[in-house]
Amino acid sequence: MDAKQILDEMVVRYPVLVDIKTQIYESSKILTRCCVKGHKLLVCGNGGSAADSLHIAGEMMKNFTISRKIQIHMTERLCELFPEEGSYLSHELEGAFPTVPLTGSTAFTTAFANDACPELIYAQQVYALGNPGDVLLGISTSGNAENVRFAGMTAKAKDMEVIGLTGKTGGKLAQYCDCCICVPETDTYRVQELHLPIYHCICRMLEVNLWDS
Repeated sequence: MDAKQILDEMVVRYPVLVDIKTQIYESSKILTRCCVKGHKLLVCGNGGSAADSLHIAGEMMKNFTISRKIQIHMTERLCELFPEEGSYLSHELEGAFPTVPLTGSTAFTTAFANDACPELIYAQQVYALGNPGDVLLGISTSGNAENVRFAGMTAKAKDMEVIGLTGKTGGKLAQYCDCCICVPETDTYRVQELHLPIYHCICRMLEVNLWDS
């Protein structure tokens, strides 16, 4: 099954998403290009979207639906350096898309929110960690979360691409996005219910693009 078939399958199960298929597919292309070129993904959001950020990182950093073999040169290097255990490592390690959930650094975010600017907790991490070619995925059910919006602005200044995952209007975040996936709902819980199948679909699409040989 290729990426387009995975997307078509998801839309059959969630027909309400049919009108944003193009945006979902474009996001998968942006992320595939990012990984192929050796860059990384930064993810942020608040509340349930913060939990989604951690969830996404978990799917990106290990096998999701198929086996991901590590790169051959890494297998060879492990076996060269560690003759006794290199084979074990190379067999058990899994292919990964480097992904950093900006919601996970509790010590930093609480310190920065207390000592500096709470609305810049994600922007500061994008400034510190982001590089040209990286991608920021900003999740906001309204599209108006200030800390996510400021992260998007900082990402653009660092020559990163920005993907938004929002509700119906895209909110203020949309203007900073290279691609904004706006699900056709406005109530927070309904938006969140549709975000999960979208990012699961994107994870599957990336997996077949990058590891299904």
